[in-house]
Amino acid sequence: MKEKVILAYSGGLDTTAIIPWLKENFDYEVICCCIDCGQGEELDGLEERAKLSGASKLYIENIIDEFCDEYIVPCVQAGAVYENKYLLGTSMARPVIAKRLVEIARKENASAICHGATGKGNDQIRFELGIKALAPDLKIIAPWRMTDVWTMQSREDEIEYCKQHGIDLPFDASHSYSRDRNLWHISHEGLELEDPANEPNYDDLLVLGVTPEKAPDEAEYVTMTFEAGVPKTLNGKAMKVSEIITELNKLGGKHGIGIVDIVENRVVGMKSRGVYETPGGTILMEAHDQLEELVLDRATMEVKKDMGNKMAQIVYEGKWFTPLREAVQAFVESTQKYVTGEVKFKLYKGNIIKAGTTSPYSLYSESLASFTTGELYDHHDASGFITLFGLPLKVRAMMLAENEKNN
Repeated sequence: MKEKVILAYSGGLDTTAIIPWLKENFDYEVICCCIDCGQGEELDGLEERAKLSGASKLYIENIIDEFCDEYIVPCVQAGAVYENKYLLGTSMARPVIAKRLVEIARKENASAICHGATGKGNDQIRFELGIKALAPDLKIIAPWRMTDVWTMQSREDEIEYCKQHGIDLPFDASHSYSRDRNLWHISHEGLELEDPANEPNYDDLLVLGVTPEKAPDEAEYVTMTFEAGVPKTLNGKAMKVSEIITELNKLGGKHGIGIVDIVENRVVGMKSRGVYETPGGTILMEAHDQLEELVLDRATMEVKKDMGNKMAQIVYEGKWFTPLREAVQAFVESTQKYVTGEVKFKLYKGNIIKAGTTSPYSLYSESLASFTTGELYDHHDASGFITLFGLPLKVRAMMLAENEKNN
């Protein structure tokens, strides 16, 4: 009986070519597993293509709600943004994909999991750390790192390989952007983006929306509510998180929201340039931040910012299934108890403009913040506070002055 391998299958050229390659070089029974994180029409025709390529079975696993509720929401609550720009769209999806691959491997009694990530990118790390954490006994096959066996170097090579194995597929060798899509975002790499000196060709590049220049000339108001840091309604309608993100993607895309051009530092040590479209995610993160401004005290906000950066690093590096992620997430969750209220804003040509925020747990006091004297604040108290708060500065200045006089 042949050993089984679970192939993380997207239906693209790389993973399609891997199917006959695995059978030819390892004599595996190949079971394809496509994890649906919200790729949309990219999943059309996958079963026929997988079987045509030699797979014995194809799983299409819809994990959109799990992805949103258990991976996206914790990152939104943490304010996890990598290098101040990247909202972790691909990074957040990899651990939940790895988790489901392991579950299918156990169900099928497979001995290995194969992925099509390259040897230069972050995804190989994210997939493999997830698999190692959840199933250390499973073998991991990474064809792009096996250069003695995997000899294909281009799309043309892969297409020719498929043809040699009787697989006629609807791919051509024309160049296109390298993309990764899920419900949260779509990333673009390659072509003119490989040179940071080049401006992105947004007319060819964008999938989820338009540039701010092409957005409507009229602003659009949006209202959201949160309960304990979790989004609950959009424009007065109760929805699941996945439904809220879907609707925000439409609104954000329409108004040119969430287009980021970044040169980021990959885990493997190199810099890479990409353009990310995260229309709904950008709105959701901003709305959550807007509510936290009212609710969190200064000291908590200060530490939480550090924890958000740490969470972003953890997720980016593929370390989701670690005690550190659990600990950081536990801290973040403790800060979300009172992040409840309503956020209103308007979308206009790439901007998210505040239009009012309310919360029953707001720490904002109009009487304290106004210039009139409220009963909680005596202006005279500020003199003593400033004296004590500035005492180290004054003592140091006196010391310097004394030394200068004596010299």
